[in-house]
Amino acid sequence: MTDYATLLKESGLKATFQRMNILEVIEKNGHMAVEEIYKEVARVHPSLSLATIYKNIILMMSKGVLVEVPIAGRKSKYELAKVDHMHLICTECGEVEDRSCLESTDEIFDQLSQQEHFKLSKRQVNLYGICKKCQTRKAS
Repeated sequence: MTDYATLLKESGLKATFQRMNILEVIEKNGHMAVEEIYKEVARVHPSLSLATIYKNIILMMSKGVLVEVPIAGRKSKYELAKVDHMHLICTECGEVEDRSCLESTDEIFDQLSQQEHFKLSKRQVNLYGICKKCQTRKAS
């Protein structure tokens, strides 16, 4: 389990109970939309508003604590910032799966960065398609 207080302080943010609870909920559940985060956080802190959740998510994104995962045709989901990885995003059900980057993927990014004289500092790879579950459902 992550030490949220240290993570927030190292990012220049105060470790408020709202932020710590948001991070705990996201880490426990994986990729989540704002409304899902709000629903979970409200169980512990019913007085918190949806606006407070939005405000804190935006702030934690700007400080690199959270990452937005855009999903075509749906609301974005959020996750804790972690080691570079890829997302497999289902365009049918909206599920997001993490996958490690492959050595060949790293080589392509390195080559492209050198070729374009671009200093790559961070990356987010999102692959959109239909997950195995949804493919099976469509086939039957």
